[in-house]
Amino acid sequence: MKTALKKVNQKAAIDLLIHNPNLSKQQLANELDVTERTIQNWFSDDRFVDMYYKKYMVEFNSQLPMVLNSMVREAVEGNVQAGRLVLEHSGKLIKNINVTVDSPFEKFLKAEEIDSAEIIDAESEEVQEAVEALPERNPENDKPLARKKKEMKRVEDIKAKKPKSKKSKDRAKRYQLLQRAKKVGLEPLPSRRPSNSERRKWIEELIAREESMKSRNLQA
Repeated sequence: MKTALKKVNQKAAIDLLIHNPNLSKQQLANELDVTERTIQNWFSDDRFVDMYYKKYMVEFNSQLPMVLNSMVREAVEGNVQAGRLVLEHSGKLIKNINVTVDSPFEKFLKAEEIDSAEIIDAESEEVQEAVEALPERNPENDKPLARKKKEMKRVEDIKAKKPKSKKSKDRAKRYQLLQRAKKVGLEPLPSRRPSNSERRKWIEELIAREESMKSRNLQA
């Protein structure tokens, strides 16, 4: 029973740390009703640290699509820094520059193969199309440093926002049930996923014990 309860407490600790990264060890110990020394021992256990890391990466990766969608929205609205991050992530922005130096003779051969009139016409059409496709100029570009600082702040704000997923809410509910069970001395559900009937009977037993405890407190 102690081993099962320890595993449940460790999983609850990991869930709390993932969603509350600034939680101190003492605060974590208070939430789980254990000593701070116990928390320190867990962090010295390679298995606990490995489990914590894997859970964190799962939660981290689940948030990436929302972060990228937010970045794309910012980039479409003209945020240069967000656009740079999106392009780098998708592999569309290449930072390396390859420089090819031709000899005068090679340049002469290439020039002979190109019709200068076609170049002028093609370039004129491309430039005209590019000008027509350009959006209206943003007056904030007159102050590039101020705009860059503002855009960087918006990017950081987006990264900081972390909406709670359904999994997070489910974890919170399980943690609350665990705390209620501890108060009435009810053993937690098995570490494997319980069946619906097992979970229903367990919750019924939990409610019955809570009602019994309330009755005893009223009589006292």
